[in-house]
Amino acid sequence: MRTRRPAAEDRPADELFRSRLENQIDLRHPLARLSQRMPWAALEQALSSRLPATQAGGGRPALPVRLIAGLLYLKHAYDLSDEAVCERWLENPYWQFFTGEVVFQTRLPSDASSLTRWRQRLGEAGMEELLAHTINAAHAMQAVDARELSRVIVDTTVQEKAIAYPTDSRLLEVARKKLVLLAKRHGIGLRQSYARQGLALSRKAGRYAHARQFKRMQRVLRRQRTVLGRVLRDIERKLDQVEPGVRERIAVWLERAQRLYTQRPKDKQKLYALHAPEVECIGKGKARQAYEFGVKVGIAVTACKGLVVGARSFPGNPYDGDTLAEQLEQTRGLLQDVSVEPTVAIVDLGDRGREVDGVQVPASRQGQDADATAMALDQATAGGGAGDRTSEKRLQVASLQAERCPRRCAARARLRRRLQPALAAALDRVFACLDAGDGMVILECRAAVTDGTWRLKGIFQGRLERPFGTAHDNFLVQRACVSIKSAALGPIPPAWTDLA
Repeated sequence: MRTRRPAAEDRPADELFRSRLENQIDLRHPLARLSQRMPWAALEQALSSRLPATQAGGGRPALPVRLIAGLLYLKHAYDLSDEAVCERWLENPYWQFFTGEVVFQTRLPSDASSLTRWRQRLGEAGMEELLAHTINAAHAMQAVDARELSRVIVDTTVQEKAIAYPTDSRLLEVARKKLVLLAKRHGIGLRQSYARQGLALSRKAGRYAHARQFKRMQRVLRRQRTVLGRVLRDIERKLDQVEPGVRERIAVWLERAQRLYTQRPKDKQKLYALHAPEVECIGKGKARQAYEFGVKVGIAVTACKGLVVGARSFPGNPYDGDTLAEQLEQTRGLLQDVSVEPTVAIVDLGDRGREVDGVQVPASRQGQDADATAMALDQATAGGGAGDRTSEKRLQVASLQAERCPRRCAARARLRRRLQPALAAALDRVFACLDAGDGMVILECRAAVTDGTWRLKGIFQGRLERPFGTAHDNFLVQRACVSIKSAALGPIPPAWTDLA
């Protein structure tokens, strides 16, 4: 396999006289410090076996593993698209230094589509390697000790899919448009496309639903279903006119359209998006959002410091208690390099009564037994006070979903749906490593956006000059992590020690 040599070993002659990045940047920057502590050599050795071999006779050499891994880290750290992370890499010297560049580069590191292909090549196991090596880095930096890694809090959440809210009227109209487009593309003549009637029916259904005229809305839905059935049967009768390869591609969409045509509101295993049949409807009992459409995700965090040590998806919407053993098995595999196994798993009522070999699962209770539950958690964690922090860590699971990964996964393939949780957890580990600084205050700031959302803007370090929670220069401090290992920056105000 041919691999592009690192920048330090393969530099053009004209770059020998250029200034090195390490002489231009502040090496105390969090990304600069982290780049020197990440086990890049071990990561490259672990991931090189998952890359396809390149013929020695020709072809463009593969990109360095550190470059791709670094871009994946930065992409999820700053919640950017593949195109945006490559563009910002071009203008940010700290990002280039983090990915292993020696001198400042003036060309894009790769095409944005290369990141997609690398994710497909690495797969779910490769993303778990990224998470495992960030855990190893946190342990090597003494950000967390082995005793803390053995006690974890396990919970589940939902990774939403970037789809429109599934209404019957819209799904039927989208299926009709897709079938008409396929027929036109492959030369299949239809008796009627129902283009004008389909659009009018879709608008009528929306108006009747808004006016709460449900009988009229149901009449429109029946007509839409009739129109879809006519187009569907017309294409099935004329499939013999196309080639076998084209027939197989059309059959996939015909099967999905048939599911939409036959499904009813009370059916199970419904189709909620024509382009994403893997989407599931999950109810987590939230008052704000009763139902979410995506995939269930399990998260495991340490009971004391809240470091993420496990993240994986569970297709099929299994019961929360049925995911506990698999989640702990993944956590055990990610911690094997640091020679630690989880011995205590703190869970909520969804996992009560479950037993896992070698792991103590304190029973969760409600009402008058809540105090007994808190005492059991404290005893299980050797006085660590986990009973008071369980709710806090569950909030951190929600924060991980909001900060480290998009609110909705825009991937089109099932593979990306499985990779997203591991990537987000790996980035949470990267920034947790930065919290182990020497007397530095590391802030995560979010910039206000006009549409009412918040996005990760950047990381800043230095002494705090204004009270926590004040907004200025269009920034709002989201979290502060204070480390008082040394007094490199002078004494830290007593009011800030509670944030550590």
